[in-house]
Amino acid sequence: MTDLIIENGRIIDGTGKPAFEGSVLVEDGKVAAVGVAADSAAKKKPGLRRIDATGQTVMPGLIDTHCHLSFDDAGSNSEIFFQRRNALSALVASYNARKLLRAGVTGVLDPDSTFENMTDLRDAIDANIVEGPRMSCGAYALITGVGGTAGRLINDEGTTGYYMAVNSKDEIVREVRRQVKYGADWIKVHVTGIIPRQAHKGEMCVWTMDELKLICDTAHDLETPVMGHCRGADATRKAAEAGFDLIFHATGMDDRALQAVIDRKIPIAPALTFQYNMVEFGPRIGTSDSLISIFEREITDSIETMTQAHKEGVPLLTGSEAGFALVPYGDWHYREMEVFVKYFGLSPLEAIQCATQKSAFGLRMAGEVGTIAPGQRADIICVTGKVEENLALLGNPDNITTVMIDGVEKDLSPPPRRKPLSGWRLASIGDKRLTRELAYGPEQEPAPLNVEELH
Repeated sequence: MTDLIIENGRIIDGTGKPAFEGSVLVEDGKVAAVGVAADSAAKKKPGLRRIDATGQTVMPGLIDTHCHLSFDDAGSNSEIFFQRRNALSALVASYNARKLLRAGVTGVLDPDSTFENMTDLRDAIDANIVEGPRMSCGAYALITGVGGTAGRLINDEGTTGYYMAVNSKDEIVREVRRQVKYGADWIKVHVTGIIPRQAHKGEMCVWTMDELKLICDTAHDLETPVMGHCRGADATRKAAEAGFDLIFHATGMDDRALQAVIDRKIPIAPALTFQYNMVEFGPRIGTSDSLISIFEREITDSIETMTQAHKEGVPLLTGSEAGFALVPYGDWHYREMEVFVKYFGLSPLEAIQCATQKSAFGLRMAGEVGTIAPGQRADIICVTGKVEENLALLGNPDNITTVMIDGVEKDLSPPPRRKPLSGWRLASIGDKRLTRELAYGPEQEPAPLNVEELH
């Protein structure tokens, strides 16, 4: 571990304060001093490694609190459920983790994974076997027999992809304890799911209050926090009252749900980058106007409640939902900040604070990472330009010149180009039905078959 000083940069310290010019001194993997104090201390250290950040923003690394590294930019749940293999998905995830580093991501919360194998990737990163961001992990997402967001694709019992069905209080307790035993940093619960026959109602709460409290009580007794996928007022309120520590999405809150979250100051990770990408780029990939409208409403219907939650001191955390084809790894990890600015009225500096200091909560490292201040771990990135004036600068890896974790600089060279993996993707014969009209055009008849030409 080499001591170093980052000089001549503009520092955004992650606390929401305006940028300021100055230096950052790193010793033994931690920030030792900032500003004039850093320059003064550096004079007493001849031979100190120096990084010139002229024209750059020096800031804490981004923390993505909703990233599924094992999903591998999947096009559908079916692909995740039925095409993935355990060891290979972990190896592919380690490849994708390098893309996150190049995007300035120094920490990631992976809520749930196929074969719960992201606990293995986390441990491999911690042991310096492979290179990637800091990780905290859930294991399998707990669901009831009703299912999660994939309806009847999910088995009534046992595992399906990244889900584990539990159908009694004994099963709940046993599974929570098992996940903690095998290394889960968080317990993930799909509080809501889609029932195919009732899909017009949207996602519904599929747990009783007693069951949700049992999950929290069991996990908390083992000093493990609980996070929940919640859409709709009923689910968010119940999760808050049951004792959940982090809520994903929290869209569609009513006054009671919002007040329950505010009273307990439960952090929310809206994870709306997927929806925002669909709204802006859906027409380019052939998405129907009606579907785009549904995704946009999920954002716009939450403007009032998310804005109020932020004003009342509820931490908003950033999460990309990366792992699906619409939010591929390495491209969109900054974009949730744009959602917060455009829709929820945060300033760019407040949004950066959400992506750094506040999102450290998802790593279970609040107060250790996420800001540039003496005593903090030196998870730092250098970005060409003034990030607070253009958050999209973070979307171009060429702008990110330095990424360090615990003061150790990471390899930012692009990973080698991938080749297809046999059986990894679902085969597709196209996204349209081959009707006669599509084949021959309206009011067209096929040309007669010329048998002689076939011989």
